[in-house]
Amino acid sequence: MAIRRLHSEPRYSEIVIHNGTVHLGGQLADDLSGDIRQQTRETLASIDRLLAEAGTDKTRILSTTIYLRDIATDFAGMNEVWDAWVAPGASPARATVEARLYAPEVRVEMMVIAALP
Repeated sequence: MAIRRLHSEPRYSEIVIHNGTVHLGGQLADDLSGDIRQQTRETLASIDRLLAEAGTDKTRILSTTIYLRDIATDFAGMNEVWDAWVAPGASPARATVEARLYAPEVRVEMMVIAALP
């Protein structure tokens, strides 16, 4: 089965589709000056947009890995936005970890694996 890569750059692809599964590269907010809630909303909007482009949606997410710059400070705010966004009855497997992200203003990054219909 062929591997499709969308929005590819030399170091990564935003979307990789293979064998009925969509893998999204790490997604960030567009505006990195906002608080955790704003950055989480923008990150989830990016995930929605890329999943739609790949032919699927958030109800088909299998797993999500969430990286937070400061888990003690940002976990509750991120979860507030996440809980409002995740489709009822379609909660994916999920891990949330604290990580040193590529720039100090990045508060959250998410990677997603989803199934195609």
